[in-house]
Amino acid sequence: MYEKLYSNIADALVEDGYIIIQNALEKQLSHRLCLLAQDENGYKNAGISSSLNLHVDSTKRSDKTRWIDEDNQIQSEYLNFTNGLLSYLNHSLYLGLKYYESHFAIYDRGDFYEKHLDAFKNSTNRVVTTVYYLNESWNKSDAGELIIYDKHNNKLTTVSPKSNTLVVFMSDKFPHEVLKASKKRYSIAGWFRVDRSE
Repeated sequence: MYEKLYSNIADALVEDGYIIIQNALEKQLSHRLCLLAQDENGYKNAGISSSLNLHVDSTKRSDKTRWIDEDNQIQSEYLNFTNGLLSYLNHSLYLGLKYYESHFAIYDRGDFYEKHLDAFKNSTNRVVTTVYYLNESWNKSDAGELIIYDKHNNKLTTVSPKSNTLVVFMSDKFPHEVLKASKKRYSIAGWFRVDRSE
């Protein structure tokens, strides 16, 4: 079902290290995920650093997160897509990926996430990052864009968080930040990892 999409992602990771895909998945799945994201039960203030040294620092990021639940049918559909991508990347690029973790993220008005790398210092656990946007009505004035930089901190691209847009990039190659949003912003952030699931 997603073979062409998987192939495009793999090719882009080799050539450029990142890819931005609009209208990535089925509209109905994107819509249902958006409705789930809007249920704010279970969200917690997001932390920074590795899970062993996790702490909340609202001067660096101010979003809230809730881990994806594979027992939920709709969330499981999304994980079926990412698990298929994991298998494809391992088969085509020999990345040795072990598992995928992901969470919903809410950025309230004024929330942000300063420039950072997803691969933690002295760690190679996170290999490939995904960001999937859920807002079904988003205008330029709503802000909240993702800015992706190269290793020299030159701006590569700006991504508007529009519904059903998927961003995939190598976790240790691209510093990125989330600009302050002018209205509530929903997404799913995830990482393909080479360590074992916790």
